[in-house]
Amino acid sequence: MKGFDLLAVLTHPQFSQMLLSGMKMTLIIALGSWMLAMSLGFVLLVIRMLPSKAADQMVAAYVSYHRNVPTLVQLMLWYFGIANILPAGLQTWLGDHNGEAIFAIVGLGLCQAAYFSEDLRSGFRSIPPGQDEAARALGHSYLGAMAYVLLPQAFRNALPALVNHTVSLFKNSSLAMAIGVAELTHAVKEVENLSFRVFEAYLIATVVYLACSLLLMAVGAWLSRDPASAEAS
Repeated sequence: MKGFDLLAVLTHPQFSQMLLSGMKMTLIIALGSWMLAMSLGFVLLVIRMLPSKAADQMVAAYVSYHRNVPTLVQLMLWYFGIANILPAGLQTWLGDHNGEAIFAIVGLGLCQAAYFSEDLRSGFRSIPPGQDEAARALGHSYLGAMAYVLLPQAFRNALPALVNHTVSLFKNSSLAMAIGVAELTHAVKEVENLSFRVFEAYLIATVVYLACSLLLMAVGAWLSRDPASAEAS
């Protein structure tokens, strides 16, 4: 039985390169899916705030689907199901351009958008009604009032919940391994298979995920601080 030797993994050129490549892919997936989720979350909020019952029910159905179907199942559906009904030319292009990562970003982004939209909706509900009236009195249209007055306030009110779901999104990026994406968890699995150092390999993954999650939470706490109290301190 091999003794504990973390440096045997970290200093090995092949293993360290695999881990770095996996971490890079994890960050790409997390950032890409976060940008998609946040953009779509704002769009879903704007649609749901329209004076239309049909629009509200449509967004509610979208949110219900993504919140009740496991994320892993959604990734499988995208990669093994939807990918097979795409035009042949598009399938070839995806095969040549890391289609697994693209589907992971799309699947995670669409799923997380449901959570982000609900967070933003909660933040929107906490805005005093007079803000909308004031924005309209200043001549803003519906979209103008949403973009320049209401959504920035909703974002700030929803920031703690958004940070929590951002951390969840980062951790869920590990699910991309199931569809063949060479992200960090996949790289750790390969390192473990080649080195037979199970504890060391998964300890590295644990530390990296923990450090990144704590960093995201720290950034969220910094962004959420009260400007008045920050200036006073």
